[in-house]
Amino acid sequence: MDGDSVRGGASGLERLIEIGLALSAERNHDRLTERILLEAIDITNADGGTLYLRTEDNTLKFVIVRTGSLKIAMGGTTGIPIPFPPVRMYKADSNEPNFSNVSAACALKKEAINIEDAYTAEGFDFSGTKKFDQGTGYRSKSFLCIPLKNYSDEVTGVLQLINAQDESGAVIAFSKDVQRTVEALASQAAVAIDNQNLIEAQKALMDSLIKVMAHAIDAKSPYTGGHCQRVPELTKMLASKAQAATEGVFKDFKLDETQWYELHVAAWLHDIGKVTTPEYVVDKATKLQTIYDRVHEIRHRFEILHRDAEIKMLKSIAKGKNARIERKKYKDRCEELKKQWEFIAESNIGGEFMSQEKQDKVKEIAKQKWYRYFDRKLGLSWTEAKLLEKAPPPPEGWEQLMADLPEHAEAEYNLGEVLNMCIQRGTLNDDERRKINDHIVLTIEMLNEMPFPKHLKKVPEYAGGHHEKIDGTGYPNKLTGDQMSWPAKMMGIADIFEALTAADRPYKKAKTLSESLKILSFMKKDKHVDPDLFDLFLRSGAYLEYAEQFLRPEQIDKVDINQYLQPPAPKPAQAAE
Repeated sequence: MDGDSVRGGASGLERLIEIGLALSAERNHDRLTERILLEAIDITNADGGTLYLRTEDNTLKFVIVRTGSLKIAMGGTTGIPIPFPPVRMYKADSNEPNFSNVSAACALKKEAINIEDAYTAEGFDFSGTKKFDQGTGYRSKSFLCIPLKNYSDEVTGVLQLINAQDESGAVIAFSKDVQRTVEALASQAAVAIDNQNLIEAQKALMDSLIKVMAHAIDAKSPYTGGHCQRVPELTKMLASKAQAATEGVFKDFKLDETQWYELHVAAWLHDIGKVTTPEYVVDKATKLQTIYDRVHEIRHRFEILHRDAEIKMLKSIAKGKNARIERKKYKDRCEELKKQWEFIAESNIGGEFMSQEKQDKVKEIAKQKWYRYFDRKLGLSWTEAKLLEKAPPPPEGWEQLMADLPEHAEAEYNLGEVLNMCIQRGTLNDDERRKINDHIVLTIEMLNEMPFPKHLKKVPEYAGGHHEKIDGTGYPNKLTGDQMSWPAKMMGIADIFEALTAADRPYKKAKTLSESLKILSFMKKDKHVDPDLFDLFLRSGAYLEYAEQFLRPEQIDKVDINQYLQPPAPKPAQAAE
């Protein structure tokens, strides 16, 4: 091959420029490394070659192997694994430099090695090469090894070519001009590989930070652990089903590689705002729970009333009143207190809707009085003491069994005992519910402050839309279905379904598959979730795939999805001929 024509001619220079541009644009690692070797083989008219990449433990790993005459093609996009062990740059027994191996020597010396004939070359061990030749009938002759060096002059790999050929196919040595051309190509290749490695390293770092944040949010609460991990799985599962659709509204839904990553990032960060939500609000399992369950304070007051009733009985008998009558009064009072306490304890759980009748009963029970003898202004933190400044309680006196005190309303969340005990649904009062809902606002604000690159600009929109409803009644932006993207809607269904089926919530039991889908069907009818997406969720079997992977066996019951599916759209009538 005429090296001067490659190195000095306009076509050769243009070829190098084209290769450099192509290498810099390639994002797939296998295609990149494969192209580097194939271009080098083509430029030099070599019969084959190998591309090694340096590992962190100073070995040269076989990445691509090609030999044209033997029809050998391994590594890269072929999917065929390379069976050869990596080449050690340093000897295992002495840790001395391995200059006997030509590729290792090239990497250690950081310089090209051009060998005219491996069988006559001195200073290198080609016993493995000769053994290969004996087994295949091949004749390895000329070798050219070029180090790949990055910006820091560190060797990141080695490009090795074998058996240059002339126009007639005869094996010749690699000329100096060809060597310089390959060195120019190797320089471009090293930069391309280094850039790709840097991009992958940044992506890996970002992925790890994202997952660290998600794990931190889950770890804040022992009851929501795994939520930030399961929602991404279900979201991507739904997106995959939509992309696989060949008809209907999803037939044109496609995500490229960068859009998939954008969805991945958004799904993992969809609850990042919860990092600011106090654990005892997220974990509030009962109506009176704060950092601890205050129902125990109420129980102690019932205990006091019980003892007061006993004391009252004993005092009355001591004063000469009828003992049988007084004991009957005492027994009746104790039974009354027992029933009242059981009602209050059951109401504290917040499992069912609390009627107005039950709320009135709570308020009536709360009016009972008990006498406090000790000053409750003592032993407080300065923040608690500050809450009492507007209406300081007397050192002692009568108090209600349960009350909404002035200092309760002054706290960040209203701690009123009667107010919280009368919560109609669930265990959160209005302040706490607002705080929970604020996590999505904070999620959007936090994500908008992050300098996402162009291909990740939709992350805040995807992550911030999972509490919107297609009828415009969701939060925080009251978006309608037409204003929401498919990924945001998918994340909404994933978030709801995960919450319904989760077995790690303190305030509810895990629902079965049929119960969860029934609730989702109601949400579809109420235009809270997208009907087409809900149908896809069912028809594609995504609900069952998720259940089999994440639900407990006892949760997976039989479901007739046909009762929830939309009837197929009627076919358009054909015009009469």
